[in-house]
Amino acid sequence: MSNRSRPRRHPLILAAVLVLLAALLPVRAMAEARLALVVGNGAYVNVTALRNPVNDAILMAESLRKVGFDVTLITEAKQDELIRAISEFGRKLRGAGDDATGLFYYAGHGVQSFGSNFLLPVDIALQDAADLSLVGVPAQAVLRQMFSARNRTNIVILDACRNNPFVTIPDLSDNGLAEIKAPRGTFLAYSTAPGDVAVDGDGANSPFTQALATHLPAPGVPIEALFKDVRVEVVKTTGGKQTPWDTSSLTVDFQFVPAKAPTPEEIQMRQLWESVQMSHDPVQVLLFLRANPDNIYADDARALLRDLMAKTLKAGESAAEAETANSSEAPSETPREATAEKPEPVDPVQSERDLIEQARQAGTADAYQAYLDAYPEGAFAELARLELRTIENNAPRTDPISKPPEPVAPEPAPVVAAAGMPDTVAFDTPLGIGDPEISTRSIAEIINGSPLFPPIDGLPDIAWKDKACASCHHWNQENLCTQAKTYLADGKAALAKNHPLGGAFKQALAIWARDGCK
Repeated sequence: MSNRSRPRRHPLILAAVLVLLAALLPVRAMAEARLALVVGNGAYVNVTALRNPVNDAILMAESLRKVGFDVTLITEAKQDELIRAISEFGRKLRGAGDDATGLFYYAGHGVQSFGSNFLLPVDIALQDAADLSLVGVPAQAVLRQMFSARNRTNIVILDACRNNPFVTIPDLSDNGLAEIKAPRGTFLAYSTAPGDVAVDGDGANSPFTQALATHLPAPGVPIEALFKDVRVEVVKTTGGKQTPWDTSSLTVDFQFVPAKAPTPEEIQMRQLWESVQMSHDPVQVLLFLRANPDNIYADDARALLRDLMAKTLKAGESAAEAETANSSEAPSETPREATAEKPEPVDPVQSERDLIEQARQAGTADAYQAYLDAYPEGAFAELARLELRTIENNAPRTDPISKPPEPVAPEPAPVVAAAGMPDTVAFDTPLGIGDPEISTRSIAEIINGSPLFPPIDGLPDIAWKDKACASCHHWNQENLCTQAKTYLADGKAALAKNHPLGGAFKQALAIWARDGCK
């Protein structure tokens, strides 16, 4: 078969195929283990006590539990308690599997000596810098336990860069903590830059931990971006006095809260919109808005339609300018012709634009017909015909550019049941009229089914077949009642027009609205 004779595949059909394939793809659940050890030390006996570390540890433990971590919390830990907790944490992590995530958080005093960092238990007593490794807990001990698990992701967070409690001891005069060389697969975060001092905070929590707890639940944010957001907030909160710092040797992407997986309906809508967007066809954009007036892409669709209409007008203006330029090259007029009085020239592009704008603002069949009479092959003729069919079929009308106005319910008018129609209709009882597909179901059941006919003549099957009416029109009992009341206001003219679910259903809606939509 030659290329010329092959049938053209409509982009909306392609979108439907992609939707079906996407629905068959399995969604990977977050099944890996998440283990955390959280430590908060503040009630130091022999050095300056700290007000916030216990509060910070409690806040962090609660925050981590909410994002799926199995948390071990210890506070005011003595040296033997801290060492035992770190050892037990390493043992649990080694038994959790390769996909496990380990997290260690420490708030309290921490110091550096000869380039090594030490976490201080609350019972520390130090007279000589040489004894620090005997009474403190090396930060490297934590990293060694985590690295021994050979798991995929480890996170170490140290809010321990507060004031140095040993400034009077020789060889312990360095501020803050030293930079740690973390093993592969580790993300390391300090509350401030290496060598700098962090503030304990004026409130119940340190600025760093408070910001971290605030940003932790954000879905779909990579850990690197999340700590950048924390850094920005802490710099602002402390007036530039404290700048959190982090380094990463992670080899996989990590998010505390994975992005929410889209539903099959959301995937379908996104792919349909992407197909329409790529078409650059104003008619397809308008049909998309007709079927989905309130979806999350509606504003983008209206913006695209505005752009496409503007480009169409610009192309028309360029053509008009070219025609004017060509006419200027024609033979010059005779003196008599030159002095004759001429009417002001009319810009045909501007006239067409004004007329379609008037039709759009009026929203009536006469206004769109007036445009088509004047410009049967105009730039917006196809759009005008679609609008006209929508109005004639009494389908819900969506302005192609503006947002849909809030519906206003008209005053009910008397409705007399036609021959064969019931005297009353209830929302939750079978109608008992019309085709078998209608008569055996209630209004509540029918609106969750599929249309029998296209809501608009010429609408592609993919836009309405096998779709739920409720998704097309946002039908629920309240919204449907508002629509049904329009049949009371319009009387016979409205009832005589076609309906996606048939004329009998429309008449039943009118009776139901007359009796108060019960």
